[in-house]
Amino acid sequence: MDHPPQPGIRPDGPAAGHAPTAGAVAQLERSPEFRALRSTFHGFAFPVTVAFLVWYLLYVLLSCYAHDFMATAVFGHVNTALLLGLLQFASTFAIAARYASFAARRLDPRAAELRERHTSAMPAPSREAVE
Repeated sequence: MDHPPQPGIRPDGPAAGHAPTAGAVAQLERSPEFRALRSTFHGFAFPVTVAFLVWYLLYVLLSCYAHDFMATAVFGHVNTALLLGLLQFASTFAIAARYASFAARRLDPRAAELRERHTSAMPAPSREAVE
């Protein structure tokens, strides 16, 4: 099955069996642009991960030690435990949507630029290596 080319990937680049050398990868990892990109990612991922883990552990601790609170009816047969449990799912999807939006705005364009700059600097493989 023939697939259309992916944006930012050269047909004669890494996808065609031409892997970057260890030196090229190390050079990319040392570049200020890559470090800034990684820092931007970590600036989003670490606080959100910590916040979600605290939120999750709070739910677990409340379930273990605050039985009366978790059994409190909110409306009808829906109690606090069920409501907080459903909010766990909602927050997971909200975080995933927020990350997708963040990555599309702040990470993906810079990563594509870096990829293009560094793959265009790599020599194209010989015709025999591709076939």
